[in-house]
Amino acid sequence: MESFFSSLKTERTARKGYRMRDQAKADLFDYIERFYNSRRRHSKLDDLSLMAYEKRAMRA
Repeated sequence: MESFFSSLKTERTARKGYRMRDQAKADLFDYIERFYNSRRRHSKLDDLSLMAYEKRAMRA
């Protein structure tokens, strides 16, 4: 979990200001759903990202 928050801070929120809480929430949601989850490798998925795992499953 610590590595997630470290990545979040350095890749998304560093040097970025949000005027409203809703803007911050939307930006964090975008980061988690579109970037982090699709590229992060999962040990339960044979160390593949979600996108790579889905592509492999579609071919099978």
